[in-house]
Amino acid sequence: MRIVAIEKAYLGVAVVLLAACLGALLYATTQRNIHLPGHAGDVDPAAVAVTPPFDHPGVRRTGPASYEAVIVARTWYFTPSEIRVPVGAEVTFIATSGDVIHGFYVAGTRVNAMLIPGQVTRLVYTFPVRGEYLLVCHEYCGVGHHTMSGKVIVE
Repeated sequence: MRIVAIEKAYLGVAVVLLAACLGALLYATTQRNIHLPGHAGDVDPAAVAVTPPFDHPGVRRTGPASYEAVIVARTWYFTPSEIRVPVGAEVTFIATSGDVIHGFYVAGTRVNAMLIPGQVTRLVYTFPVRGEYLLVCHEYCGVGHHTMSGKVIVE
């Protein structure tokens, strides 16, 4: 009988943990506006260099306080490797990979995605603090993976 009581206790703890995780997920999505990056379209990986908007990667102003950063990841670099935006501006990152799966992580922010060949990823973030933010690939993409980085400069 003692074993049954212990099993019930473990099941109770498991249910509480599941409820806590579900609560944290609901809080993050409804109160903190944290969402998974969405699949924003498709692109032929072999034709990324000639497919808009990836044929002209870089930063463009789209409104008074909004910018669009178009990024292409390739083995072992990001184009562009440096992104400059003003503090407080809403930045929409539109990114894809031209060869293999890459990671896209801006250190110190919630900007984090996998860049999959053939898929367009769209992320939106507002940088509230000036500074330089490291941009890194967090998915192993070959022997030069450790050199794949860039930076976001918030002025």
